[in-house]
Amino acid sequence: MFRSRQMMIRLLLVLLVLVPALSACGGDDKDSDKTTITISGAFALYPLVVQWTEEYQKLHSDVRFDVSAGGAGKGMSDVLAGAVDVAMVSREVREEEAGKGALPFAVAKDAVVGTISADNPALEQILATGITPEMGAKIWLTGEVKTWGELLGTDDTSEIHVYTRADAAGAAEVWAIYMGGKAQEDLKGTAVQGDPGLAEAVRSDALGIGYNNIGFAYDLSSGQPVDGLRVIPIDLNGDGEISDDENFYADKDSITAAIVAGLYPSPPARALFLVTKGQPNEAVSDFLRWTLTDGQQYISAAGYVQLPEEVLQASLAAVGEKQP
Repeated sequence: MFRSRQMMIRLLLVLLVLVPALSACGGDDKDSDKTTITISGAFALYPLVVQWTEEYQKLHSDVRFDVSAGGAGKGMSDVLAGAVDVAMVSREVREEEAGKGALPFAVAKDAVVGTISADNPALEQILATGITPEMGAKIWLTGEVKTWGELLGTDDTSEIHVYTRADAAGAAEVWAIYMGGKAQEDLKGTAVQGDPGLAEAVRSDALGIGYNNIGFAYDLSSGQPVDGLRVIPIDLNGDGEISDDENFYADKDSITAAIVAGLYPSPPARALFLVTKGQPNEAVSDFLRWTLTDGQQYISAAGYVQLPEEVLQASLAAVGEKQP
């Protein structure tokens, strides 16, 4: 009897501890009834998608988002593996990816630009002459141009410190294609993780050269180039001089206007995609429809370029009609 009473008391004590704990883990979680949409991928789209999700949540309190940047390749791998609902991809979807179910929706446009440090000793000459795709190929693809003097036609023997992306990136693939390559793997240089990492590596190295999405080459608040970084002009007509009609790199508004007008070449200007595996569920579909309609009002202020209306309509048609 005494032993049974002790066991009963112990059981009651355990229940007194467990019941509040179970209650704390249970129905009081205000987010437990929310739909979560997971998104990963390209650094190029990350700032815009973050703004889109914030604005969308103001209108749809029953939806929350988990957004992470890790490169277009990671986003594509994640969505095809079912680890996320949506991938941010800053390049065209490949045939083998489409064969695995990748369904792209073009949502915006931006561009990749070449970058150098503001402390480069030859900065003024570089900005005055720019580079051509052929010159870029000799830096990133063949590696035959190794010094700034060889690039600029001077006796400067300072070595060019070439940087590229370590993670699978749409920006790297687009830059390689513009230089005459076929894939990111064609690019030579010290490999650095992520868009922010590449910008920092070049900014901190007076002899460095790299490339970035415009959202990481320009400060989105001021519109000016990121402190310590400069954008390399492209010599469009190959005459060895950046003329007034080729000089549209002073600020974010100038480069985006050039992309809109088609003055900045494509590539390295390119469309940006949100990608799902197969037809998206209704919650994701609703979000995609919003990005392609009401969400387009945020594109310009975020430093991106709106796609032609017919492209947006094609993406909307791919999403499909809202279910009744």
